[in-house]
Amino acid sequence: MVSLLKNKGWVIGFIIAAILFPFVLSNDYFLHVLTLAFIWMIAVYGLNLLAGYTGYLSLAHAGFFAIGAYSLGLLSVNTDINFWLALLLACLITSAIGAVVGLVALRTREHFFAIYTLCVGYIIYLVIDKWDSLTGGVRGLIGIESPSAIGPLTFETPLSQYYLVLFFLLFTVLIMYRIVHSLTGRTFIAIRNSEDLAQTIGISTMKNKLLVFVLSTFFASLAGALYASFIRFIGPDIGYITIIFDLLTYLIVGGIGTLAGPIVGTFLIVAVSQSLQFLQDYRMLIFGPLLTLLVIFYPRGIVGAYHDWRMKMAARKRNRPQKEQRYFEAETDESEKKIKEG
Repeated sequence: MVSLLKNKGWVIGFIIAAILFPFVLSNDYFLHVLTLAFIWMIAVYGLNLLAGYTGYLSLAHAGFFAIGAYSLGLLSVNTDINFWLALLLACLITSAIGAVVGLVALRTREHFFAIYTLCVGYIIYLVIDKWDSLTGGVRGLIGIESPSAIGPLTFETPLSQYYLVLFFLLFTVLIMYRIVHSLTGRTFIAIRNSEDLAQTIGISTMKNKLLVFVLSTFFASLAGALYASFIRFIGPDIGYITIIFDLLTYLIVGGIGTLAGPIVGTFLIVAVSQSLQFLQDYRMLIFGPLLTLLVIFYPRGIVGAYHDWRMKMAARKRNRPQKEQRYFEAETDESEKKIKEG
């Protein structure tokens, strides 16, 4: 974490702002909205690891989000298992299902992979919706347990749940940073840049793709489990395909393949959506064109555009001494010429 803080000033700013937010705006509604935003950020980070750093766009992550939520909900409602054990089991169950799905899905590429995972996500939604005896069907699950106390720490109030979800978000950011800046992360990026070339230099692409797919589903399930414990009621809609398109929107706006993108994109869209609530259904008439313009002019997202700007500024600084040197040499030659002529 120390290495991350030294190299990424935005992390320090985000942590300070997130910690101080409840003291600046002591409003339960804003606290609720921001807690949900943190949960979506965790899910977007899982999607970003797969799509942004490996180049495989999965449209099944809403389904894995729902599996994590329902796994925790069923363990909470139907058993006496401790919440933290149920949280771990929910993530492991979803990761195991993700491994099975990945073994088949990762044999395809590009749009075939996206279509296959979209079908998987929709199948998961149908299973949740139709399996009444297990999931409750359209009635959903009610009375999901909130996080149990850890010693003197309890998580019954909105403020305590806010800080708990913030902790898991920071944990996710740290893990993502360690992965991306490791040999494993560079392997993922090599697969994204050219899978065939990665194979020729001895990288086991299938093994690494399966690893990143399972890690991605793990974080999707973590977000789903936290969502279930925070809302304490879930229905089949949390696994519908509209959820995955929301996650993709957050990622594309923020910047796919960047560490800060999931936070920036999710926060901005949630903030804009909340500010346009007074327009009700008509808010999409404003939000839609704004999103379209953003994608057209900043295809790499806001964070990607910022990185491009920094690279241009750095290039200009490197070229400036060379231009000044050439100008100085030209002036010197001109002065010498005038002296000789005089």
